[in-house]
Amino acid sequence: MNMGFTNISHMNKGQTGQQTQLRGALLWLLIATSFGFVVVQLDVTIVNVALPQIGSALHAGVAGLQWVVDAYTLSFAALLISAGVIGDRFGSRRIFLAGFILFTVASVICGCAPTIGILIAARAMQGAGAALLVPTSLAILNHCSDNPALRARMVALWTAAGGVSIAAGPVAGGFLLAAFGWRSIFLVNIVLCGVAILLVLKFVPSDSRTRDSGAKASRQLDLPGQILAVLALTGIVGAIIEGGHRSLTHPIVVAGFLLGAVAAAIFIRVERRAASPMLPLQFFSLPGFSAAVVFGILVNLTYYGVIFVISLYLQQARGYSALRTGIAFLPLTATFIVSNVITGWLTARTGSRFPMILGALIGMVGYAFLLRLDESTSLLSMMSAFVLIPGGMGLAVPAMTTAILSSVPRERSGTASAVLNTARQTGGAIGVAVFGALLGHSRQQIIPGLHTSALISTGLLFTAAVLAWLGMRKRSTP
Repeated sequence: MNMGFTNISHMNKGQTGQQTQLRGALLWLLIATSFGFVVVQLDVTIVNVALPQIGSALHAGVAGLQWVVDAYTLSFAALLISAGVIGDRFGSRRIFLAGFILFTVASVICGCAPTIGILIAARAMQGAGAALLVPTSLAILNHCSDNPALRARMVALWTAAGGVSIAAGPVAGGFLLAAFGWRSIFLVNIVLCGVAILLVLKFVPSDSRTRDSGAKASRQLDLPGQILAVLALTGIVGAIIEGGHRSLTHPIVVAGFLLGAVAAAIFIRVERRAASPMLPLQFFSLPGFSAAVVFGILVNLTYYGVIFVISLYLQQARGYSALRTGIAFLPLTATFIVSNVITGWLTARTGSRFPMILGALIGMVGYAFLLRLDESTSLLSMMSAFVLIPGGMGLAVPAMTTAILSSVPRERSGTASAVLNTARQTGGAIGVAVFGALLGHSRQQIIPGLHTSALISTGLLFTAAVLAWLGMRKRSTP
């Protein structure tokens, strides 16, 4: 088996001891790169359980809490593509380490924030660090082996680690809140990032010895495109959030939508003419690429939005403690683990299309079950939804990631990964903004808002399944 890892590619593969050393090196490299995805995804959802405590401590309403979630997601989404370019140009390992350092500093500021405004700003800084981590971690992983089947399995495990951490976020948050308070959910990142940095320094080869180094000189940072992307995303998502507690005709809301629409239109025009565009529009002409990107938007929009709403439903409408809320989310974590194990096997045998369709349909049924929830629904009755939703997502997301990577040249894997994750995080930010706006201003509106969110999610995941059926090849090579 050819598992050519760059810094040990000249070893004699015929020797058993060296084969074992090679497998061990690949395992530790996988763990190191997965840490980058884990801390990023963990901070997407761990904050949800802490929202009531944060709101009470820092005197923030629903709109302020939406910004706490979306400042991170927006910054993450808006900077991801440029981060992929920076990683391709200056070296994935170097930028990967820089991302951990920035994420650690931002987490300390979050944990010490005295006001909601400082917390929101620090969350945006965290998102910038996260943007540096994700495309570079996947680029490092994608260059670790010449064996396509091995790469597919490693990408599936990397994606699984991130998926499990998304589901584990509320659980971990519940235990940390009960023991140490809301600031601990940010300060725990000091330990996680410290361990990750040590692993990267020891097990990830230097940029001068990896195959992505030859691409550095060909990529340029598209600064106009980056600025326009930030303006477009912030304008649109900000207008949705503010529209939830202001009228849609309020000048701030109208200005936000106008800013987003104009910036988005100019962004597309600039990208078409740029010599080195931030968003390579030609990617969208590749078979399956557009379908997988839109699929990712719909999956994240529904999941992030619904988790935000469920966290408030359990604590504010049902009166659950943070710890009990975290325990209620345990089935999400367990199901993610099982479905991610299955999807690696399934994708290797059927291609990406079937697991994407199956996952979307399973998740759709899970969202439909949320329509039964009310003030007195037992925790046991919630379990069907809490099992099916992550079960479907855990099947679909690794297959979708594999489909994206199999559709582009390997030297563009960092940028392609960034495009996919930008789309997904944008969908997540919109989901929190839209579903949060449905909650209104009182606890009495939480359950009707949850039902509306569940109904919308059911329809969107059915759309995602149809899109995968029509837009993906019957068998895309992992």
